[in-house]
Amino acid sequence: MPVRIENQTCYFTVNDDGQEQRLPATAVTVNTDIAKAMSYVDVNGDKVYITEQQADALTVAGATDGRRHKKATEPGSAI
Repeated sequence: MPVRIENQTCYFTVNDDGQEQRLPATAVTVNTDIAKAMSYVDVNGDKVYITEQQADALTVAGATDGRRHKKATEPGSAI
């Protein structure tokens, strides 16, 4: 899992060695990569892709929800 949350502090696994970056939840913004239809968090310039469940957990912890949800009626929608 690339994300864990403890007391409104978010820990993101940023490489295969298990190295983590720590950020307060209030400094995190969950975004959408439209081309991949996935949510991600920018951690010091690196995109960390996350599940929707993780994205929801981050927003509950205090992260900003910057996701853009595509609709079936929009051009380019994967739905």
